[in-house]
Amino acid sequence: MADIINVEILNDGTLKITTDRVSMANHGNAEALIRQLVSGAGGTATRVRKTGHAHTQEHSHEHDQ
Repeated sequence: MADIINVEILNDGTLKITTDRVSMANHGNAEALIRQLVSGAGGTATRVRKTGHAHTQEHSHEHDQ
């Protein structure tokens, strides 16, 4: 099984991070990576669990121009 984390930047600047099932060997590393991405972008995170234990975290962040 391939462990895949998808990161999408939505039109409003929100990061949408989704995963399918992640192997036990990589689960901790995947959680740490997602936490770092959200933390580095600032703002708040919301987790939505899908059927089958997938993760979605969204984050909004305003950029100075």
